Amino acid sequence: MATVKVTDATFDEEVRKSDVPVIVDFWAEWCGPCRMIGPALEELSEEMSGKIKIVKVNVDENPDSPAVLGVRGIPALFMFKNGQVVSNKVGAAPKAALQSWIESEL
Repeated sequence: MATVKVTDATFDEEVRKSDVPVIVDFWAEWCGPCRMIGPALEELSEEMSGKIKIVKVNVDENPDSPAVLGVRGIPALFMFKNGQVVSNKVGAAPKAALQSWIESEL
């Protein structure tokens, strides 16, 4: 399952009402570190399909969701379980570090 693009309008449906834990990647086109972790998140989305869902929110196009969560820097990754934030991580990291963070929270 590839990453899913989420907007302010679809955030509650895709993230807060999900049956599986969701990783939300707040990113922007102009953000180098965001583009750097993109492929790793795509791979993890495929490899961990069924266990988690990974979604991407473009902060330039969707300012409301990051504002509600107090996102100040990107990339910002938030893990939601049962509609609530259980963990977050700011900044780029290698795929192995991202995977280990996700698995430690599942």
